[in-house]
Amino acid sequence: MNRRHSTAPLRRGLTAACAALLFAALAPGTATGADPAPPPSPSPSASGTGGADGLDPRIAEIMRKPEYRNAQWGLLQTGPDGGPAEHSMFPDQFFVPGSTAKLVSVSGPWHTLGSEHRFVTPVYAVGERSGSTLTGDLDLVAQGDLTMGGRTRPDGTVAYTDLDHTYADVFTGATLTPENPLAGIDELARQVRASGITRVEGDVIVDSRLFAPDPGLDPTPTPMIINDNLIDLVTSPGDRAGAAARLDWRPRVAPYQVSSTVKTVAAGEPTAVTVTATDGGTRIRLSGTIAADAPPLLRTAPIADPAAFGRAALMQALDRAGVEVTADPAGPNPVARLPRDYDGRPRVAAYTSPPYAQYAKLILKVSHNLGANLGICLMAVSTGSRQCADGFPVLADFLDEAGVDRGQLQLADGRGGNPADRATPAALVQMLAYWQKTPDARLFREALPILGVDGLLAENCRDCPARGKVFAKTGAAVGPDDLNDRLAVGAITIAGYLDRGGGRFDPFYAGVNGASTPGPDTQDVVSIANDLAMIAAYLQEAPPPS
Repeated sequence: MNRRHSTAPLRRGLTAACAALLFAALAPGTATGADPAPPPSPSPSASGTGGADGLDPRIAEIMRKPEYRNAQWGLLQTGPDGGPAEHSMFPDQFFVPGSTAKLVSVSGPWHTLGSEHRFVTPVYAVGERSGSTLTGDLDLVAQGDLTMGGRTRPDGTVAYTDLDHTYADVFTGATLTPENPLAGIDELARQVRASGITRVEGDVIVDSRLFAPDPGLDPTPTPMIINDNLIDLVTSPGDRAGAAARLDWRPRVAPYQVSSTVKTVAAGEPTAVTVTATDGGTRIRLSGTIAADAPPLLRTAPIADPAAFGRAALMQALDRAGVEVTADPAGPNPVARLPRDYDGRPRVAAYTSPPYAQYAKLILKVSHNLGANLGICLMAVSTGSRQCADGFPVLADFLDEAGVDRGQLQLADGRGGNPADRATPAALVQMLAYWQKTPDARLFREALPILGVDGLLAENCRDCPARGKVFAKTGAAVGPDDLNDRLAVGAITIAGYLDRGGGRFDPFYAGVNGASTPGPDTQDVVSIANDLAMIAAYLQEAPPPS
């Protein structure tokens, strides 16, 4: 039997990014449309008002829309300290969290490391030094620094765009930050030169023994990370139809080579660019078409071996800084040469990162999946373990300390993308309430996307009264319903804080499981996402209780 699915690649691409709800790429939404179907009934165990009773009529109207006919809504809004509930629907029921799980997975390493923790990545001289010549190796000891200076602004903050380049292969409109992705590597090279070394008769090695990559975490964190372990590929139309498209790419590190056969087609024609990689990912080729009136198109290719890539990047940076290395930068990373430890070895360079709170802000603002998973590994490292899975007991202990009922959470990763991940509204609100009692309350709150202002909520509600007054993480789980040729919305969620005025910030959660779309058009998912953003806005607009 033949079945036609012309949109299957698009839908499968959407599935790959389902854990992050990218409001920022979407047009602002409105809460309109109604259906005679009744609103959801309250849970027998629900606290507060329950069901749709007491809700802003505009919220009840959203919940009655046809796409939610078979869906389950969850809602919880409490006072600043986590109680009492102003609105509550199924607060103790498991929901698919999507990327609202990052509220938990980021909180763990934030607490474990501290908001001011900085990653110090050293380079040691291993061998004999004679004047300006080192006979031996330079060893860069990777420390799990998420950006290695590649997003650091002059003021020390970490740059991000509302739609991050890590989502470029799934959503159009992703953009790059202007910072040099090799900035930290260049700084290390300059320090090596400043130490007096001008020649290395040996090798450069990246020591990635901090933790073992865990393929159960997708994307898989590595101790050495440059440019999110991605090559950025930017295609721009040529001067006229029929001309070769222009190509730019970064970071340019041996032995990676990029070529393109993309052609410019007439204005209004389809833009379709395919990226293929061979030779272990080091030969990248772009093919397809780009319309003459199209904006630059960003795509990415994975860095197959981050340690070998980091080695080559440092060797080329050393060359630019005036340090000659006799080894071949295109060669393998010779880990067999690493010493047992670095006791007594001279440290000739070190790159110091921005504080962890800046990385947490990046992860939460753009729903950075690699950074969220990395936090699990960093918690494991804090115990002396090299196994990322050992980060979960650390997270569990923190949740107990924070007063979060971890029996109401199921997490198998940091990003919220595992099919088994679950969270109740109550657990997420407890997590949010915890931060209100800490010295980092404002820092954590402002690390979240802000409605109508930045991050994944930048384009929502830009002209409504709640603009700038909702601080919230979004999440989604979306996949194909091939049986009905439509999209299945496992979950759309949002959780954070409502600025109620006078310094009061109410923790809240709103989410829907089991919605469906009329067809395979991703704009139908956009509409559901916008509905959740508008529910948050309407909750914020309600006057606080007297």
